[in-house]
Amino acid sequence: MNENTLYTRQRYYVPRVAALHDMCGYGKCSLTAAIPILSAAGCDVCPVPTALFSAHTKFEHYTFHDTTDMLPGYLDAWRQEGVDLDGIYSGFLGSAEQVGIIQRMYRQYPKALRLVDPVMGDGGQMYPTYTDELCLATAGLVDGADVLMPNLTEASLLTGLPYEGQNLTEAQVDARLEALLAMGARNVVLKGIDREDGGLRNYVASAAQGGAQGKVESVHAKLPYMIHGTGDAFASALCGALFAGRALDEAARIAGEFVRSAMSHTQAQPDYEARGVSFELDLNQMTALVEP
Repeated sequence: MNENTLYTRQRYYVPRVAALHDMCGYGKCSLTAAIPILSAAGCDVCPVPTALFSAHTKFEHYTFHDTTDMLPGYLDAWRQEGVDLDGIYSGFLGSAEQVGIIQRMYRQYPKALRLVDPVMGDGGQMYPTYTDELCLATAGLVDGADVLMPNLTEASLLTGLPYEGQNLTEAQVDARLEALLAMGARNVVLKGIDREDGGLRNYVASAAQGGAQGKVESVHAKLPYMIHGTGDAFASALCGALFAGRALDEAARIAGEFVRSAMSHTQAQPDYEARGVSFELDLNQMTALVEP
């Protein structure tokens, strides 16, 4: 078994994964990505909605409802029913208090993989509902994360290193990977390096395998347009591949190709630039990972 295989899949067993993300009624992201993608990879997805949106925040008009007050009772009911978990996969949060709720889950489910997509911003900017307080709280999820999956904006918000665009040198990539590992992450997947050579790069580094010096690069063809929700689709596909028993570096490669393929099909959909990535035609790629 590869040293970076974090989960051993038993044939016919369906891993149970709690997905702590917001729910958007319109727009392809968060739980509307995590549920179908992880399900296609043979996982039992247990949603924990951290916020409710009428549509994602790239739209001009949307409503936002913070669900923090309902979550303690929601999770208490799980405990009363004896729910067990193989993974805890967190993303967009509705409040700083939700970090404490996730950490409570870590204590209650100590064997569950901790999968953290620190959804805080993109393009050098925080998302509209995020605050400095919430970003600081989110940094508390880094220590002990089995997999941390930031984009370059989120890596800067977590580490305090400057956001320097997407065209980073190897030394700049290494500095960010080492800073995140030094914060306590066991494995880091740094997303979205663009050296303007026709490819998009992601890097995987593990504390147990030499840190940045042992990093693994995956390169995927860059398409000539951007689409909302690709980060959520990538993280969900990566988690699905991990629970299919793939090593982390292979899971990152699978997720990158899943997103590239989905983006190529999305361009044929109406209103795709606003609505987000359409991955439905590519879910067979995830199912193929676990076909008996």
